[in-house]
Amino acid sequence: MSHSSDDNQRNPSIVILDFGSQYSELIARRIRETDVFSMVVSYDTSAEDIKKLSPKGIILSGGPNSVYEDRAPLSDPAIWDLGIPVLGVCYGMQVMVSQLGGSVHPAVGRAEYGKAPLLVDDPTALLTNVVNGSTMWMSHGDSVKNLPEGFVRLAHTTNTAEAAIALHDRNFYGVQFHPEVVHSTDGMVMIRNFVYTICCCQPDWTTKAFIEESIAQVRKQVGRKKVLLALSGGVDSSTLAFLLQKAIGDQLTCMFIDQGFMRKGEPEFLMEFFNQRFNINVQYINARRRFITKLQGIIDPEEKRKIIGAEFIRVFEEESVRLGPFDYLAQGTLYPDVIESSGTNIDPKTGERIAVKIKSHHNVGGLPKDLQFKLVEPLKKLFKDEVRKVGRSLGLPETIVRRHPFPGPGLAIRILGEVTDEKLNCLRDADLIVREEIKKAGLYHEIWQAFAVLLPVCSVGVMGDQRTYAWPIVVRCVSSEDGMTADWSRLPNELLEIISNRIVNEVKGVNRVVLDITSKPPGTIEWE
Repeated sequence: MSHSSDDNQRNPSIVILDFGSQYSELIARRIRETDVFSMVVSYDTSAEDIKKLSPKGIILSGGPNSVYEDRAPLSDPAIWDLGIPVLGVCYGMQVMVSQLGGSVHPAVGRAEYGKAPLLVDDPTALLTNVVNGSTMWMSHGDSVKNLPEGFVRLAHTTNTAEAAIALHDRNFYGVQFHPEVVHSTDGMVMIRNFVYTICCCQPDWTTKAFIEESIAQVRKQVGRKKVLLALSGGVDSSTLAFLLQKAIGDQLTCMFIDQGFMRKGEPEFLMEFFNQRFNINVQYINARRRFITKLQGIIDPEEKRKIIGAEFIRVFEEESVRLGPFDYLAQGTLYPDVIESSGTNIDPKTGERIAVKIKSHHNVGGLPKDLQFKLVEPLKKLFKDEVRKVGRSLGLPETIVRRHPFPGPGLAIRILGEVTDEKLNCLRDADLIVREEIKKAGLYHEIWQAFAVLLPVCSVGVMGDQRTYAWPIVVRCVSSEDGMTADWSRLPNELLEIISNRIVNEVKGVNRVVLDITSKPPGTIEWE
């Protein structure tokens, strides 16, 4: 399968070299919050390739390694001669120190993790307007022993002599903490100083600019050819449908495959919404029996995902032939999908790149090689919050823009064990009650995801003086910024009581309701 061309796509103003930090993606998001375009690339990207991107600044991310280990991941030393400002964060600062002639050793006394007050020695450049004593998030077991020639200290903490450093005349800066995390109170002040004052970037990464560039790019790529989009009704595919409708009008055909695992009333809502309200051509495919038949006897969650994914492709192929021919396939691939699929995590022992296994999904690399489509992926440089902004600007109603995420395999992975019609109907009714009551309480938009899970065990209950032996429903509500980490939502007891009473009284086959109070990590948001 050939991929969409990136001709005339904008270059990043800030390039982030990823050394395997859990926060690399977050650094990119924080920079974009300043309306400056940033991009994550592998730590071993050559200086020559970085130069071709013409960035105004480079950030070296943190990572799990120690620079003095054999085979520790290091950047191309030629980056120091590009004449481009560099900011090293945690491990990235240690790479800078090590490659420019300084030294790093295990932290003397004790390692430093968590919050620490930053004591500012030089309130200029990177630390302009950073409050002395402000909280920074530390996470390191190594410290700088000797600074390279010409470097000066900008700040320290009680345990770390060189908490922030600079080589002012070459615009090289390092910090031994994470300015990108919310716990660092003046972290965004520092990021703005680097982006605007040191790198002289312009705040031109705006929603309006993105839409204009994307429309021009799609028109150039597609010409007068036809484009097919698999529509799920989530914010990503819906935003993509609105963007493509604006770009190419009736050259777009959307296909909605109803696999039978949608929320209650969802297929009807989506068809009315797109076809009737917004005149977007959506072809409805009822494939419910095909999918549930394939899942008979299947218990393993990853096997479920793979079967659903494979069947989705088969249905998609058959229907695209019937509705086609199409030259292009549009996908709502987002930037985190691209980063995850590139697998840039680093093994702390060997320094080698680890291939990260993530859950099966349809977007990146999920389609068979023999599908003769070229890909149109205009959202692949965006994070989820940016997609929502684009959706709003294109006129997508809040009911879609702010709806909770929903997994591709749908309710099939919220039913643990075998999926049956009876369990699906039961879970649909319970799930609807959870969402209805949270909306009534005015809490829907304060929660990242709220849903029900059906467990494949039965327990004894009493209903109307009768002994029952029925399923439990798990209520799962989490708060999150981006789904990468999440905490369980503290719902009022009165609301939980209403939800529990309604589910037990109204949903056939359920006699017990339990609440999941696990954060991510250690748990995941979904149960499968």
